[in-house]
Amino acid sequence: MGQTALPSRDPPSYREAMTTCEPVVLWHGLAPSEVLARLGVTSEGLTAPEVVERRARFGPNQLEVRKRAPLWVVALRQFRSPLIAILLIAGAITLVLQDWIDATAILIVLVLNASIGFWQETRAEREMLALASMTVPAARALRDGHVIPLPAVDLVPGDIVMLESGEQIAADIRVLDAHVLQVDESMLTGESEQVQKVPAAVSEHAGLGDRLGMLYSGTFVTSGRGRGVVVATARDTELGRINELVQTTSERTPLQQSIRSLERRIGIFVAAVAATVIVTGLVLGENLETVFLSAIAMAVATIPEALPVVMTIALAIGVRRMAAQGAIVRTLPAAETLGSTTVVASDKTGTLTENRLTVERLWVPSDGVLEVSGLPHPPAGVLRNLVEAGALVNESHAPVDEEHGFIGDSVDVALATLARALGVTRGGSELPDQVAHLPYEPQNRYSQSLRRDGEGSAPLTLYVKGATELVLSMCSSEDGGGSLDDAARQRVRDAHDQLARDGYRVLALARRHVTADEISVPDLPSPTGLALLGLVALTDPPRAEALESVALCVGAGMRVIMVTGDHPLTATTIARRLGIAHCDDVITGDELSGLDDAELARRVAQVGVVARVSPSDKLRVVQALQANGETVAVTGDGVNDAPALKAASIGVAMGKSGTDVARAASDVVLTDDRFATVVEAVRQGRIVFSAIRKATFFLLSTGFGIMLAVSISFFLEQPLLLIPVQVLWINVVTSGLQDVALAFEPAEGDELTRPPRAAREGILSRELWLRTVISASWMAGVLLITFQLALAAGYDIERVRTITMTVFVIMSFFQSGSARTERRSLFTVSPFSNPFLIITALGALGLQWLAMTWPVSAAVLGLVPLTLGQWVGCALAASSVLGLIEAEKFVRRVRASARARAE
Repeated sequence: MGQTALPSRDPPSYREAMTTCEPVVLWHGLAPSEVLARLGVTSEGLTAPEVVERRARFGPNQLEVRKRAPLWVVALRQFRSPLIAILLIAGAITLVLQDWIDATAILIVLVLNASIGFWQETRAEREMLALASMTVPAARALRDGHVIPLPAVDLVPGDIVMLESGEQIAADIRVLDAHVLQVDESMLTGESEQVQKVPAAVSEHAGLGDRLGMLYSGTFVTSGRGRGVVVATARDTELGRINELVQTTSERTPLQQSIRSLERRIGIFVAAVAATVIVTGLVLGENLETVFLSAIAMAVATIPEALPVVMTIALAIGVRRMAAQGAIVRTLPAAETLGSTTVVASDKTGTLTENRLTVERLWVPSDGVLEVSGLPHPPAGVLRNLVEAGALVNESHAPVDEEHGFIGDSVDVALATLARALGVTRGGSELPDQVAHLPYEPQNRYSQSLRRDGEGSAPLTLYVKGATELVLSMCSSEDGGGSLDDAARQRVRDAHDQLARDGYRVLALARRHVTADEISVPDLPSPTGLALLGLVALTDPPRAEALESVALCVGAGMRVIMVTGDHPLTATTIARRLGIAHCDDVITGDELSGLDDAELARRVAQVGVVARVSPSDKLRVVQALQANGETVAVTGDGVNDAPALKAASIGVAMGKSGTDVARAASDVVLTDDRFATVVEAVRQGRIVFSAIRKATFFLLSTGFGIMLAVSISFFLEQPLLLIPVQVLWINVVTSGLQDVALAFEPAEGDELTRPPRAAREGILSRELWLRTVISASWMAGVLLITFQLALAAGYDIERVRTITMTVFVIMSFFQSGSARTERRSLFTVSPFSNPFLIITALGALGLQWLAMTWPVSAAVLGLVPLTLGQWVGCALAASSVLGLIEAEKFVRRVRASARARAE
């Protein structure tokens, strides 16, 4: 056996083509002989020297995993925020001024914030490891004329491999020959039906699901056997391309974008005001230490140090609630992003549908179309004959027990399941003995089974199942003796066409009795002179709860579109049954490839179905929706969904039926695989955002109030209103406790009846920004007046600051209550619906009292004890902020009511 010379230049791999601009070889469009010639391989397989050379050129057959950032890099990233930068500068200045107490307090806040961010960012992302885990451990290849087992990692392009039922495919392979070779490609294409593979070439423009001569890495051989040649390994496989897409597509969530925007705005504002205070103070000849301490106090007062803590707690609470509903959130920000979703781009197979073929309708000549759900149990007459025939011309295996379904071809499983469900069979053991059978072959388009109706010389019956037109041509009568004239044949065709238009896969079944003379030869009797039993209509049905879930999505202001690798007719039929809007407006993969990004963005703005798409097509659809300003949630369960799941604002994977790759690339995993759980998760996400919004309003309004008061007091040439350590005490300990408690706010009940928040709105709405300015200005005014009155009363500066600080702590108490609702009056909300807020609000007052009465804390914070009369005076002054906010809410309610009446 001579050695085959390796071609001087192999056809370019996908990776090489991308870097050299050479065209990728479309292996599915080449005949097997041409494929072997271009790879430089004979039917004897590769030789050992050829294997060594090709392994050196193409590398091992395994996916590369992206390297994770070192922990020290992750730690440094926590200090990129402009707010943290300001605190760092403030801490450095206090160190220079040897103000050890303030410096220590600022350092503690910095470490706390960095620790929280580090913990969140190091939560494990496993999508690359999951993809790598799909590598097949072993394969069988023909080398030097012998079939040898070898690790799948050792396969190289040009290896001829042997395939059998139950094996996972180790690389992208061009089929050379096949015997009833069927493959489950649902993880890659989204189609629930198994695909019959043949060696013949197909059009170069064929979509992934139509390349019948190709086998793809990670898919499974469900039946039959075959032989093929490896054409791509590792990164160059379809699975490898998905790996590349998953690694390179990542977007910040809307909440992360809003927080980043808010941090920038606050940072710029604080830096500008601090610079103004410093410059003005120096120009006016103020003491350098006083100038810097005033600027630091103002900056510390404004920066919402507790915001990262609040967000983490609110998101963690949302995660816990979602887990109780069957949605496991893998990244904390995803808990809120679900609530911001405007478009749900859902896969069909396994997400909206059950991912199993089911017989839904039957057609018999005497009764026409019948719904299976309405059939008697068991059926009689011709109906029974039709159902029984489906179980008899069938290669599925009977279940071992009642808890497991049939095993085999999806069509055969559906027919066998129907027969058992209707009581026609009990599982397979009582069926008539099979004398001979002809399995389904694509070129034949039918299968047949010869059954003996009893023992010994009992009569024989031939059962046939296949394409309607073909089986109809084999029939001469209808079961029961009816004639099959031209009119009757046309009725059969019309019934088939209508069922096909409704999105069903339609098969015909027929039978006839066979005489002993006909089986005197080894071959099966000729399938002619049959009696037509009827038609069966199969589909992958929608999940029972999916229709209601889609309606709830629409009611919550979200658009649902179906993005699938399945055929357009099947996809639109299911979409129509689910009530998906614009489902007749379909984009196919072929059409999508001819659209540029701008044109695609215009098309996806209205369509209800995107069908026959590849993984990269799904990714483009998601990116086009995002380019339109949509917050996109993608649901899916297959490897083909992974790039879109990763790129989406929120990726939702199925936990039971989903692949490891889909689960690892997602942000949320549904443990029950129910689309309805997505809707409940959206509701919980909106509750989470509402809690974060309320807490942010409370933090900013109180922080801006102190900042205004400190800044104005500086320009009034009076003693410092509050020193930095006092401001930190208020922000972190007293107000911070109440802010955290707002993260526990319960639902208000209207979460699924209001539209999603606008992407540009940010954390606070325009209405809440205005309320923040109003309440902050009011609180600043109350603090300044209190400070002036206390100075005028002749109190020492420690008591003046203690009184001022206590007024603010009590104002925070009332402001935390006002923050619980946006428009409703606080007095319409039960105070016990958030008991943690009551505890922390009262606890803040208790801590303030303790801080001023315990000598150690009083010395550190510069406080003195207050009399009961002073406490009462502080409470009266502070309560004014509650009256102000209640009046503002009342005005808004009146205006909203007037607008509603006018409309």
